[in-house]
Amino acid sequence: MEHHPAAARLTEAAASAVQQHGTGNLLRIVLVVMVLGCVLTAWFLLRGYKRKDD
Repeated sequence: MEHHPAAARLTEAAASAVQQHGTGNLLRIVLVVMVLGCVLTAWFLLRGYKRKDD
């Protein structure tokens, strides 16, 4: 398995955020990213169903 320094930095930042502020902020960020991802996925999938009745 290949080691990714960016992933290690991201993991360290998440661990630091949990230690300093508790899990509330991290959970809030994860939920916001999930909701935005669902909205963008729905938009991408549903835009193909638009019909032009010319």
